[in-house]
Order: sequence, then C-alpha cells, then structure tokens
Amino acid sequence: MASTQQYGDANQEHQHGSNIQQNPSTSLGWRHEKDRETDSRPNAPNPPQSSTEQEFDPIEPLTWPRRQKWVITVIISCFTLIPPVSSTMLAPALTQMSADLGIKEPVVSQLTLTIFMLAYAIGPLLFGPLSETIGRSPVLLVANVFFLLWTLACGLSRTVPEMIAFRLLAGIGGSAPLAVGGGVIRKSDLWAAEERGQAVGIYSLAPLLGPVIGPLTGGWITERTTWRWMFYSTSIAAGVAGVIGLVFLRETYTPVLRRQKQPRETVPSGGTSESLTKRLRLAFTRPLQFFITEPIILVVAIYMACVFGILYIILSTFPKVWAEVYGESPGIGGLNYLSLGIGYVLGSQANTHASDAIYRRLQKRKSLNNNDDNLEGEPEFRVPTMFVGSVLIPVGIFWYGWSVQARTHWIMPNIGSFIFSLGSVTCMQSMQAYVIDSYARYAASGLAAAVLLRNIAAFGIPLFAPYMYDALHYGWGNSVLGFAGVVIGIPSPFLFWKFGKKIRGRSRFAPQ
Repeated sequence: MASTQQYGDANQEHQHGSNIQQNPSTSLGWRHEKDRETDSRPNAPNPPQSSTEQEFDPIEPLTWPRRQKWVITVIISCFTLIPPVSSTMLAPALTQMSADLGIKEPVVSQLTLTIFMLAYAIGPLLFGPLSETIGRSPVLLVANVFFLLWTLACGLSRTVPEMIAFRLLAGIGGSAPLAVGGGVIRKSDLWAAEERGQAVGIYSLAPLLGPVIGPLTGGWITERTTWRWMFYSTSIAAGVAGVIGLVFLRETYTPVLRRQKQPRETVPSGGTSESLTKRLRLAFTRPLQFFITEPIILVVAIYMACVFGILYIILSTFPKVWAEVYGESPGIGGLNYLSLGIGYVLGSQANTHASDAIYRRLQKRKSLNNNDDNLEGEPEFRVPTMFVGSVLIPVGIFWYGWSVQARTHWIMPNIGSFIFSLGSVTCMQSMQAYVIDSYARYAASGLAAAVLLRNIAAFGIPLFAPYMYDALHYGWGNSVLGFAGVVIGIPSPFLFWKFGKKIRGRSRFAPQ
C-alpha cells in the first residue's frame, strides 16, 4: 500500500499488520503505536462531538445533514429487519412444511427453522471486516441480492436437504446488515456519541422486532395459503428494500470516501492485489482476535447468548403453546406475538431516550468534576438502563412459564412475554451501544465478534426445547431459563459499571 494519508486509518492498521509479521513480540499489538503518539500530542485537534459543530464535508459523514443521516439509518434498519422476519416466519408453518417435506423428527423440523441463526454466526465474521475494507454500501447491496435469491430458492425447495442448505445460504446473506449497521451508526461514520442513542435504538430494534413480525405474519399466511408464500413474500420485501437502497444509500466509511475522491492516487505498481489480500486476511481474523483477547466482548457475548437463546426458545415453541394448551388456530395464535412486539417497541423507545439523557447527564457531571467542558463521555454511561432490564428478563420468564403451566387466562402468559421483551430489548440495545462506544472504528468487527456466540446459541438451544418441555413441562422448563437469566444477567451490568473502564484500559483495540 501507499501511505496512511492516502488510505486513512483503516490502512494504518494494515501497515502495522505488516510490522507484526516482522516482529513476533508484538503479534497482538494491532493498534498502531504511532496512532497513540499522535492522539496524545498537546496540539492535536480533538474531533468535535456533534455534527452541528462542524462544517459540511462530503468525505466526513459525521458532518452531513441530520435528514440525510436519518435516511441512511432508516434504510439500513430496514435491511436489518427483513432477514430476522424470515428467520422465524417459518415457526407457525413447521407442522405443515414437515408434512409436505416428509419430516418426522422434531429436531429436524426445528433445524429448518434455526439453521438460519447458524448462518448469522458465520456471516458477520466476513461482512463486518469486509465493510471496513471495501465499504459499507456495496457489502449491504450485494448481500441483500444474495439473501433474496436464496430465500426465493427456499420457497421452491422440494427436499429437506435443499431447504436446510438454502436457509443456511439465505442466512449468510441476511447477516450482512447485522454486521455492517453497527459500523455505520458509530462515531466515525454518522453519529456523534451523544446523538447515537436513538439511532442505535432504531437499528438494534430491527433484529428483535423482526423475529416477532415473522411468526405473526407467517401464521396468517399458513392459514390463507401455502407455507411457500412466506419465502416469496420475504423475497419481494427484500427486492423493494434493495431498490430503495440502490437509489438512496450512500457510502459512509471515510477511508473509502477518501479513495473515491482521490482515484488517481494508487498504490505502487504490482502492490494492489497483495495489499488488498493482506488487508482482507487481517480483517477476517480480527473478530476472532476480539473474541479471544477482549474480555468485554466475551462477557457481552455470553450475556447476548443467554438472552437470544431464551428468546428463540420462546419464539420457536409459541405455536405449540397456543395450539395445544389454548386451542388457538395458527393465525389467532400468531397474534400472541404482539405481546413481544409491543414490549420491544415500547422498551426500545423508553430505553433510547433514557440512555441518551443519562449519557448526557453523566458526561456533564464528568466535565464539571474535571473542569473541562470538552470531555467525551464513556461507554459505561450506557450501562445504567441495563440494571433494570437485567431484572425484567427473569421476572418475565418465570411469569410466562408458570402462567402456561397453570393454564391461566391467555392474557397472563402474554404479560410475562411483554415483561421479558422489555428487559431483553433494554439490555440488547445497551450492550450494542456499549460495544460501539468502546471500539470506535472497529465497531463492526467488535459487534461481529460479540454476536458470534449469541447466534450460535439461537441456533443450538431451540433444537432441544421440545425435549426440555416434554421432560420439565412449561413451568420448570422456563424456570431453568429464568435461573440462567438471574445467574448470568443480573451481575453483568455491575461488572461493566465497576470494571469496564479498567478492562478497556488494557485493550489493544479500544481507544483510550
């Protein structure tokens, strides 16, 4: 490659990657030491914390008009919403689809549903770093076409192996917005720290609201027509989103925008392909590096795995609960997913406003204590709302499980689901914002590493849900999940709040 002036911060990392190979003693030192020295200079300019403080710069998305930033944020949120809808839309139709495809084992039937989440664990490892190499926009648009084609193939499948393979490939394409969106909605792309809460709230609501919308619509599609139309309708939605994105979506990654503005400045002769290869190799291995070496990512990943595993157990077993316990049809039973959806929407809006307000208040207190009005906030300022959310999660699970066990009125398990969704969306949003704030320009890779274990849990845990409920029934079966939420969930916010800054201080990726 050429110089860092030509390619920006992303290539500083590549240059250091070359030095790593020459100096094994610094093999874990991915951050360029020159960056640290430059950041600590007394006369080095501090980036402003709000786009209103900067003049418009076409290669600095942080300075773009708010309307344009919101258009991009909403489009990416739509891209992020559609694949999760497809991930669970099949749940109400598992019985009908199993009969058509000749599936007899419950675990195989569940596999056709959850294999999508295994793809969600694989895809971000590629798309997150790739978006930091060639840009956000091309990754999103191409992956959306990939998702559309394989989702359409699912609707045309005639055998079980075809369905499983096509669902896996569709999930890989659908995972791109999950990996790329976190990088777009961060400081070096669109939003300053104190403005980011609401944008992150809308973006992170999509992967939680999507799995609720899927079964809700899937139930009525199953009643009115064939299960194949669930895939056809999702393909149509992906096509519409793709056209809108092609027209309105803009590149937001500053190093790529610099290269687009200076197309004549190229790397030395013969070095282009080698440079790109090295950058991709470093980028693809970075999420795994995060997962292994970053304690923050490990804790976030375990917590996300717990919450998402529980969520997908509930989502995958909801149709059976309402059909067998309450005798409801697929369409009417699907309406019960509204309790989760309402909880996610209300919880998301409440949490984003509360998170931003708390962040600004704590930032102001920090500035007053240090007599410096320009001090930035800290990632730990996103944690306070998690204290509430981590308690609501097990409360909702216990309420839901024992209400179903006692066969109470249908509103009671829905109240439990509502409480669970309030807590889960609060914690999920706060954790995503915490990772984004902690890792700045490595946010996409950080999120890819953080969601790895979460999506593996969403894939594997529901496979055993039918056997768990057969053995323990809904009361004690959900109590096992609730106790897991207590043991793993409740201590985590205290860990972040008390030790988060100290742990980040030892990180080679988190800016100090």
